[in-house]
Amino acid sequence: MSATLALEDVAVYYGKRRALDGVSLTVEPGEIVTLLGANGSGKSTALRAISGLVRPARGRVVYEGRDITHAPADAIVAAGITHVPEGREIFPEFSVLENLLVGGHTAARRELGARAEAAFELFPVLRERRTQLAGTLSGGEQQMLAIGRALMARPRLLLLDEPSLGLAPMLASEIFRTIRRINEGGVAVLLVEQNARRALRLAARGYVLETGRVAVAGASRALADDPRVRSAYLGLGRAGR
Repeated sequence: MSATLALEDVAVYYGKRRALDGVSLTVEPGEIVTLLGANGSGKSTALRAISGLVRPARGRVVYEGRDITHAPADAIVAAGITHVPEGREIFPEFSVLENLLVGGHTAARRELGARAEAAFELFPVLRERRTQLAGTLSGGEQQMLAIGRALMARPRLLLLDEPSLGLAPMLASEIFRTIRRINEGGVAVLLVEQNARRALRLAARGYVLETGRVAVAGASRALADDPRVRSAYLGLGRAGR
C-alpha cells in the first residue's frame, strides 16, 4: 500500500526567500505525524504546499500515489485533504451552521445535514451554538468549528496547524483528545503544533524542521529522547530526564 502522503525534495520560495529546501516526508494510512520546529522553520509552508495554497519550485507532493503538486486547491480538497490553518480563519459574520456548510461545498446537498450532524456529535457545544455568529464564539469553540468545518469534506488526510494555539490547558487537552478520536475513525493526520511534548505523545512519528530543512526525523519516542529535541523544543537538558 502506498503512503497516504509523500513530499519528495520539496522546495518553496516566497520571492527570493527560501521557506522550504528539499523537504521529504511521509504520512502512512491512518497515521498521526507531527512537524516540529521554531517559528519560521517552514512548518506552515509545508502544509500550504500540500493543500495547494503555495506552489513548490522543486519536488513533488504525492497523495495516495497521485502527483498533486500542481493541482488546484479545490481539487485537493475534493481528493480527500483538508487543512485547518493557524488562526482558524472561520467566517466570523456567518453562523456556526453556515461555516460548516461552507466546509461541505464538495458534498451533494442531500449529504450536508448528516455531515453537519456528525460535526455536532463530535463537538456538542457547536450544536448549542448552531445559530450563533462564529465571531462571538470563544477561542476554543472557534477551533472546534474550524476542525468541524474541515471534516465536512470527509477527508482521508487532515492537516492541522497549531490547533492548541492560544487555548487554555483544559481546552487544549480536549482538542488533542478529539484529534485522537478523529484519527481512530481512519483519518490520517499531519500535525503542526507548538506544544512539542503533547504532539510527540499523540503522534507515531515526527519531523523537526530547521530553516526549511528536515533536521531530525524518527519515531516520537526516539525524538522525545533525542538531546537536540529535548533541549530545543521540550525545555529539557541532557540530564533532564
